[in-house]
Amino acid sequence: MSHHIAGQSRHQSTLFPELMDDFVSEDNPVRVIDVFVEYLDLLDLGFERVDPKSTGRPSYHPAMMLKLYIYGYLNQIQSSRRWRRNATAMSS
Repeated sequence: MSHHIAGQSRHQSTLFPELMDDFVSEDNPVRVIDVFVEYLDLLDLGFERVDPKSTGRPSYHPAMMLKLYIYGYLNQIQSSRRWRRNATAMSS
């Protein structure tokens, strides 16, 4: 049992027949980031809490956070407020 906060599966069907993964084009850099980070051994790279503790509030998985950080770096998004603005604009 993982003690990380789990994100939504991109392969899970939504209320409608589409999959979350269908909204991302095949040539989107997000796919490269996803494959790259999944290939890394985060524990060997020095990431702490890859194996979470069983007590306390669960944290986000370091791989998910690294994917967000790399995406933000590539798209020049450096603050959480800008992330929020981008997410709000994309969902409208």
